Amino acid sequence: MISDIRIGHGYDVHRLVEDRALILGGVTIPHEKGLLGHSDADVLTHAVMDALLGARALGDIGKHFPDTAAEWKDADSLKLASRVREIVCADGWKISNVDVTVIAQAPKLAPHIEKMRENLAKTLQIEIDRVSIKATTEEKLGFTGEKLGIASHAVALLLRDL
Repeated sequence: MISDIRIGHGYDVHRLVEDRALILGGVTIPHEKGLLGHSDADVLTHAVMDALLGARALGDIGKHFPDTAAEWKDADSLKLASRVREIVCADGWKISNVDVTVIAQAPKLAPHIEKMRENLAKTLQIEIDRVSIKATTEEKLGFTGEKLGIASHAVALLLRDL
């Protein structure tokens, strides 16, 4: 029997710039631009981390990994997500599932989604069928449609047994 259920939502956005790698879900994706950020700027993984932290009311990734700290410069977001998993799974909590939507006009993400799912499942220590990743465009509208940046939304469900 389950005693508690928590849902969290996460959102992240980063600007696309030249001379940076494009990393989403821990996958380096060939593209002429990458995401600007203090860490590797993996908006997909950042949204998942915020959703997980939000479900436990533990703030956001900026609280746990501030961009003013040199130790997080160019950090691998999957390693940060592993630490977030440890934090949110304290006191008997378990990650039930995560669902992510990435919003990008380009590049096409479909060929990379399965590897992203594998990376997140391994990092969060959950089965791959509990990780959903979808990609969409905004039909050339807004900053993502104009290829100025990439955004991501995520929801996460946490459970704690009796």
